[in-house]
Amino acid sequence: MQDITISLPHITLAGLESGSPKDIPILAVHGWLDNAASFVPLIEHLSGRLPDLYVVAIDQAGHGLSDHRPPGANYHQMDYVQDIFELIETKGWQKVHLLGHSMGGIISSLFAATYPDKVASLVMMEAFGALTKPADTSTAQLRESIESRHRLMHSDVRHPVSLDAAVKARLKAGGMTEAGARLLMQRNLTEEDGTVKWRTDRRLRSVSSLRLTDDQARAFVAGIKCPTLAMLGEDGYERTRTLVNTRRELVDDLKVVTLSGGHHLHLDNPADVAAALQSFYQTL
Repeated sequence: MQDITISLPHITLAGLESGSPKDIPILAVHGWLDNAASFVPLIEHLSGRLPDLYVVAIDQAGHGLSDHRPPGANYHQMDYVQDIFELIETKGWQKVHLLGHSMGGIISSLFAATYPDKVASLVMMEAFGALTKPADTSTAQLRESIESRHRLMHSDVRHPVSLDAAVKARLKAGGMTEAGARLLMQRNLTEEDGTVKWRTDRRLRSVSSLRLTDDQARAFVAGIKCPTLAMLGEDGYERTRTLVNTRRELVDDLKVVTLSGGHHLHLDNPADVAAALQSFYQTL
């Protein structure tokens, strides 16, 4: 995969590209605090099976090598949907296949529902539409969000002392192999004058200001009109399995598969995930 940059009207995104633009592109969208490198093992396996695929894996804003949001801005979920729209418009793509993991799967589902004419297929790995909270928690959510941002603005940045230390810290959070953690951390870190520093924007760690209600989230899921594949890890998040079970009837053209692996099943088990993707894409 080759490094690329894509200049949008409001921000420049970095990413990785595999193959040449011969057909509808697969746009791969990573999860929270991950980056485009999370798709490298999967794309290596998938390209071996389907060598003509054209894949663009982006670093979402604030992640990896992409720009941060400007001062005073924050990271709202719907703004990531805007980023995908601007990316597709900038590249001149008529349609895309969306391949999203976790937060990237949520964002991809929101885009697929909002612009069904632009999406040829949707794959959600360890995601099935937006996470929700009841409407009566809205004031508490906003207060918690404002105060989390305030704390970040008035605290010092804590950088890791080394790549190995960053990998070790990521592994403590669980749900990932050491090889996967190292792949991600290499793209999330930079070195300046012999000092290791985070590339990722610390504002990503603030609390979301608002989440959709269940009715709103279900309306978005019901708006998905393209062929859709939901992929779950056997040791993935229980909340995702619950969302699949309670929302699956909202999507007409849906296939659900469960594979060996955890929340990052595409890093844990890229060969089997690639095989499942091959089977899905060949039916389109």
